[in-house]
Amino acid sequence: MTTFSQKLQSLYAGDAERVAVTLQHSGQPDLPVSYRQLLRGAHAYAQTYARWKIEPGEVVILILQHGEDLVYSFWGAILHGAIPSIMPFLTEKLAPERYRADLAALISVTRPAAVVTYPEFESEVRSALQEGDSVRAVILTDKLEAQSDPDFDSLPGMKCSPEDIVLLQHSSGTTGLQKGVALSHRAVFNQLEAYGRALDLNEKDVIVSWLPLYHDMGLIAGFLMPILSGIPLVLSSPFDWVRAPYKLMQSVSQYKGTLSWLPNFAFNFCSQKIRDRNLEGVDLSSWRAVINCSEPVRFESHQAFYERFKSYGLKWEALQCSYAMAENVFGVTQTDSARPPKVEQIDREAFMIERVARPPLEGQPAMLMMSSGRPITNTRVRILDEHGREVPERKIGEVALHSDCMLTEYYNRPDATRKAFLDGWCLTGDYGYVSGGEVFVSGRKKDMIIVGGKNVYPQDLESLTYEVSGVHAGRSVAFGMFNEEAGTEDVVIIAEVESEDAAQQEKIADAIRQHVTRNSAIALRYVKVVGPKWILKTSSGKTARSANKEKFLKELEEQNQ
Repeated sequence: MTTFSQKLQSLYAGDAERVAVTLQHSGQPDLPVSYRQLLRGAHAYAQTYARWKIEPGEVVILILQHGEDLVYSFWGAILHGAIPSIMPFLTEKLAPERYRADLAALISVTRPAAVVTYPEFESEVRSALQEGDSVRAVILTDKLEAQSDPDFDSLPGMKCSPEDIVLLQHSSGTTGLQKGVALSHRAVFNQLEAYGRALDLNEKDVIVSWLPLYHDMGLIAGFLMPILSGIPLVLSSPFDWVRAPYKLMQSVSQYKGTLSWLPNFAFNFCSQKIRDRNLEGVDLSSWRAVINCSEPVRFESHQAFYERFKSYGLKWEALQCSYAMAENVFGVTQTDSARPPKVEQIDREAFMIERVARPPLEGQPAMLMMSSGRPITNTRVRILDEHGREVPERKIGEVALHSDCMLTEYYNRPDATRKAFLDGWCLTGDYGYVSGGEVFVSGRKKDMIIVGGKNVYPQDLESLTYEVSGVHAGRSVAFGMFNEEAGTEDVVIIAEVESEDAAQQEKIADAIRQHVTRNSAIALRYVKVVGPKWILKTSSGKTARSANKEKFLKELEEQNQ
């Protein structure tokens, strides 16, 4: 068993001039970075950490945008034996007040020794520091040691043990790092070996990614796996992708990309936003797996994506699924790339009320569930009821997992670590069921709405709204609001539409109300139809239910004053 630094040394010795990562920036030529360049850039950061007397085993927070500095500062921390932790950079998508509060909380819980950022962001970082904080250095990207070839024997990172914590990563959906997932070298390598087998990863693969490195999908699948496996990586900025999603297709075509990961919303986003004029000459036939991950996967999203891009060489069987958790490093399950994911039609009412996935009765409302695949070889999955007992196949409960690649702890959070485990099994907080050995994930436990004793997934209600003309996939949010008089929760649905016309919005609201009430186990009363850009997203681009609920309640309060 090796460590990250030892693996980097091996790759450097094998072929230092091989391209490790090609960095893409909008409006600039692509920048190929060889293993030699990567190690020289990382060594400059390692020497800088040493100058600031950062000790091996101490945490270094990286607040940087996509680019060389982010890559080099991360691997520099690895070479130095420090623990890197990447935090989102402040952008227009994140509320500044919330961002500062998250940064202050991150520092108080994680107790980092240093923060790395740009000179122009120094004041923002220092404003989050408080007396008594652990941060001894705010390291700026313009004050680094000179680049030089590393002397591996002198690097503290070469002396790490496989059991040592190598990095902290975020659980997808959070901005701060109040629950930093601490992973060991051994856990990450165990994951990469098992997940690589599930993917049939080989030397002919090329990974193309725009995913942010502050969440597990981007950090593990779209960064660590290719670089530590010697697989070419083409990496662009998530913000460039949002502004011009067609660039993913162009990159896959140009570099003959074979593997990419996308959250479910991105399948819809690409289908809706990419125009033919941006796809001239594009060939997607090299893509052998476009993997839907990080949200409950939807067959309808795959269908829309395929219909949009099949004429550009996209193969139906290339659309695959995975279920992943930062607590398991990344992959828990993966579908078989030799065939499309399994899709089941189940009875909607039985699913919502009885918590069981069974075939629909004739004439009754049905819904489609798509498999996230079988557990990878080193990971076992159980479905548990509210008392922690394993339930039969097709019964819905909480997903629990056990593997040799699990987190060491939630960093400096023994309370959260204890709460996350039951008899050695990690409780994921996700609901789902198993059928024929395959895992079907339905939603987050914390998002569940309870209406009159019925458990309702917000994702299911949101999916129903997308069936209403005028509402696009990914542009509605459902949440519960407690009704004191009724003693239970009312469901609120907010949907974005293109029209700003009040009469048209009211017409769509009525259609949503009727459609959801007719096709679900609840009677929907509260529907708010709004114009574009009302709905708030998380730093990973998913719908932020709690933030949207907070925004809705604030607007409601202002109206009532």
